[in-house]
Amino acid sequence: MILYIDGAVREKSRTRELADYLVSKFPDNTEIEYVRLNEENILPLNDKTLFMREELCRSGDFNNDYFKYAKQFARADEIIFVSPYWDLSFPSVIKTYLENICVVGLTFSYSDKGIPVSMCKAKRLYYVTTAGGIITDDSFGYGYVKTLLQKMFGVKESFLIKAENLDVFGSDQNKIMSDTKRKIDALLAENNI
Repeated sequence: MILYIDGAVREKSRTRELADYLVSKFPDNTEIEYVRLNEENILPLNDKTLFMREELCRSGDFNNDYFKYAKQFARADEIIFVSPYWDLSFPSVIKTYLENICVVGLTFSYSDKGIPVSMCKAKRLYYVTTAGGIITDDSFGYGYVKTLLQKMFGVKESFLIKAENLDVFGSDQNKIMSDTKRKIDALLAENNI
């Protein structure tokens, strides 16, 4: 199963357009589950929800609806993040989602040395992003998600798909998007995906 995590806020999102193009290249029978973060009621952790989560984890009770995103994430074979480049990283709803799926005993555990050990299946991440200007540093958006998914969830392969300078005066948005779609085709062919 491919988990498509949509962090785009705009209805006509260029980031989502690229992610949908990527999805169109997978076989027709590919199982894809969509999480449209803008339509979900995912709340940031606070004292109350953090305490509740800790108590449920301590007791091993993962039947609470709070854990539905973490369970879904743990089942996924591949992950697609639809993540516009905002303020040097990504929309806050993505960080909130990530906080909610980091669940000890469900998506990861700790070794006796305190090192996170994945309890997830996903082996591949596609991080799709677009920017009106230049993506000045990949580490705050893609780099953060890639590192988190590698270190805590055992994701081995990750691919950055990006389109930049879409809103720069004089830029050819259609050409930038078309070129990026060709790069997606090349990426999939090069990696036998």
